[in-house]
Amino acid sequence: MSKVPAELRYTKSHEWLRALPDGSVEIGITDHAQAALGDLVFVEVPAAGRTLATGDACAVVESVKAASDVYSPLGGEVLAGNEALATQPELVNQDPYGKGWILRLKPSGNAASADLQDATAYAAEVAGD
Repeated sequence: MSKVPAELRYTKSHEWLRALPDGSVEIGITDHAQAALGDLVFVEVPAAGRTLATGDACAVVESVKAASDVYSPLGGEVLAGNEALATQPELVNQDPYGKGWILRLKPSGNAASADLQDATAYAAEVAGD
């Protein structure tokens, strides 16, 4: 069974979101998603300063099996992409909820989060896959 930390929020497209103390959020892909993709060989992260709308494709993860877009669960301005992933894409496989984060975002004032699930709902959805 995939790990689903209780303190995070999740999307149906398998991204996670963590609220940070400064009001920004950290975003990555879930343990379920990285396991389904297999060993990652490349991660393209967004550049700082890029403006995203909710649902925008904002990053790409590639494995030996497939390439997949990562979608922003909220609208806002990209504060940072995880530059370590350029040389160590395997961090997403090894630590998807820690060192494998993909981007940090400053949510816009009207950032909608109605589609985010709590850990219980996400775990139930993944169990149904």
